[in-house]
Amino acid sequence: MINKFQQKYNEENKEKTLDPIRKPDMYKIKIPLGKNFADVHKEMRNQGLHTVCEEARCPNKSECWSSRTATFLIMGDICTRSCGFCNIKTGKPRTIDYDEPKRVAEVVKNLNLKHVVITSVDRDDLPDGGASIFSETIKLIRQNLPSCTVEILIPDFKGLESAFEIIMENPPDILNHNLETISRLYPYVRPQAKYERSLMLLDWFKKQNLITKSGIMVGIGEEKEEVFELMQDLREINCDIMTIGQYLQPSINHLRVHRYVSIDEFKEYETYGKNLGFKDVFSGPFVRSSYHAEKHAELVPGHSSGKN
Repeated sequence: MINKFQQKYNEENKEKTLDPIRKPDMYKIKIPLGKNFADVHKEMRNQGLHTVCEEARCPNKSECWSSRTATFLIMGDICTRSCGFCNIKTGKPRTIDYDEPKRVAEVVKNLNLKHVVITSVDRDDLPDGGASIFSETIKLIRQNLPSCTVEILIPDFKGLESAFEIIMENPPDILNHNLETISRLYPYVRPQAKYERSLMLLDWFKKQNLITKSGIMVGIGEEKEEVFELMQDLREINCDIMTIGQYLQPSINHLRVHRYVSIDEFKEYETYGKNLGFKDVFSGPFVRSSYHAEKHAELVPGHSSGKN
């Protein structure tokens, strides 16, 4: 359920919202087809695993699964937070499945993945926010398939440095944490998070010499200059990679779309980010934090771009 801040946002933006039937043609989603899509789906179901591709209704599921790529969602499918943009269920999470890291590693090996992305729901009910599960998953993936590069998209762990240190026991190749939106909109978009805390997290991991990455949505109420300022904040802490995509309202219970951003504006963000010094900027309507993530693996020292 949306909170009072999110309800206020929807009222303020009621007249600015485009009707879903008037979405630009470029927002039509491809129908999933092909053997690779079926193989990935079968592996996930056989192992009882979740993907953010499904839980968050990602528009790129067809493309990514057909390329034998998926973003694993660990620690269940119920989140302890109530972000106004997210389609993942909010509530009391189930007990942690400590066998899950092993099953994830088995699927990675069975599909012979070159690059894998691991993310999770927020688990504020756990003392370490689930950092130990991330760490164990990374360790087992590396044991099962050493050639596979690993990216993790983590929650903020309430800013606990002890949780960050657990992650560094088995560090990923790429550390991703999304800002999601500009600071001004946090009460509506990420009510239990803090903009400064997320920047602090990215700064901490960058100082451990990891490749860092972050992403935002646009079309949710921000101004262009505010996006430029956010990009500057990320570069001040030497964030390496940024993703920028269009916010799409998952249901009537979520924040309304404020506007659909033009291709020219997405291109402007990409150019601005590269001029700031980001090593890579993905900016476009369907871009999500793990979209074409395998390309970012090329930034990992010692990475080979050849096929397995």
